[in-house]
Amino acid sequence: MRDETHTTPNAPNAPNAPRKDRSWWTRRGLAAAGALLLATAAAAPAVAAAPAATAPSAAAKAPAGPAAPATSVAGLAEPPPRTAAGSTSASRGALISVTPVAVHDAEQVRKFLAEYGTAADSVRHGVRAYKLTYRTVDPHGKPTTATGLLTLPIGGAHRLDVVSDTHGTMVNRSYAPSVAEDYGRIPSYLNAGAGRAVAAPDYLGLGEGPGRHPYLDNRSAVTASVDMLRAASTAADRLGRPLTGDVYATGFSQGGQVAMALGRALQEGADRHFRLKALAPINGPYDLEGHEIPALFDGRVNDTSGVLYASYWLVAQNRLRPLYQDPAEAFRAPYASRVEDLYDGEHSEEEILAALPATVEQMLTPAFRAKMQHPSGALLAAMRAADRACDWKPAAPVRLYAASGDTDVPIGNATSCAARLAAHGAHAPVLDQGDLGHTDSFKAAAPKVTRFFDAVRDR
Repeated sequence: MRDETHTTPNAPNAPNAPRKDRSWWTRRGLAAAGALLLATAAAAPAVAAAPAATAPSAAAKAPAGPAAPATSVAGLAEPPPRTAAGSTSASRGALISVTPVAVHDAEQVRKFLAEYGTAADSVRHGVRAYKLTYRTVDPHGKPTTATGLLTLPIGGAHRLDVVSDTHGTMVNRSYAPSVAEDYGRIPSYLNAGAGRAVAAPDYLGLGEGPGRHPYLDNRSAVTASVDMLRAASTAADRLGRPLTGDVYATGFSQGGQVAMALGRALQEGADRHFRLKALAPINGPYDLEGHEIPALFDGRVNDTSGVLYASYWLVAQNRLRPLYQDPAEAFRAPYASRVEDLYDGEHSEEEILAALPATVEQMLTPAFRAKMQHPSGALLAAMRAADRACDWKPAAPVRLYAASGDTDVPIGNATSCAARLAAHGAHAPVLDQGDLGHTDSFKAAAPKVTRFFDAVRDR
């Protein structure tokens, strides 16, 4: 489920991950390639400072074409909100601020994608990217704020269709799309380069959003994503590139599950301004109960990812519903005393994995491991709340991208999703990317998703 890319050869617990997909060891390992272009945004006075991990290299000093326009809070903040029918919060989706963060011409976009081994044949335009801060609600319906990345093409049509791109698992808030210019921006730059706007929410508790991230809570991820679309519509209109309201939804890993749930929400009228046109998630964990959780224990998920996913999910879900009263009920000593503090949005994957054991079996108490393998009560309810993402009939065309070589999110998740959709009368082919790992299959599938969206648009 991760969208981190790991390359550190001697990282903690590495010998205990027997499967071959080691391409995702640290997101920071590939940040330098994305940072090659980050300095091109510096000409815009309102640009937020890049994090240290994505500081531009000397090669990025060259001019990059037209600078991003400075965008003042006074000119773009707090528009009259547009809310879904029945919304309990009048300010959901209201735009607070817009900050330019990057501008690249088409050749630089192609170079960025090439650095990550991603096909760039669909790129026809340069891109401008902006960090949006907007109002939304937390998992309990209370007002909060969130951030996300809006990417617009340079040139092309005046009115733009919009792609919603929802990202994969991340533990550190500084990895979010609006903050880090690394391979997490591949879908944004691919689809904006093809002539569409892209709205990429950071989710709650990531980027510059307050609080802790409610990991794999589809309900709050969908509200943050819908509200990001609303904020993006307002910002794009004020930037002179209004949105048509046609939405193409994609997402990777955790974001694949979110994309499915978002598509359902849009079709069911979450905001009447937005119409779902196509849906193409990548490597989503659509079936926690039937595939992803069992795969933690039977070898289909590699040990390192299993430790991260299981601990992150249990800690985050326990904040929403009582899965355990004391961490010692679920986690063995000494991990019980530290695990909850590790998921504060400030720790890196490396720090978290160094503080946890090599396997899920070593991390969980025998009793709680048995509960995970035979769930009931709140534990089962948490799994099934996520698993409803595929339990509907899309009216728009759907493609499910997955990989038989994925040892983070086994392909059975996609086949299970396809079966659920088929039970409702919807055809959703599973497009197997072959013997590729989690992140490599994402890099292979992302340009195919862009071409699929092009084909749907051109019908």
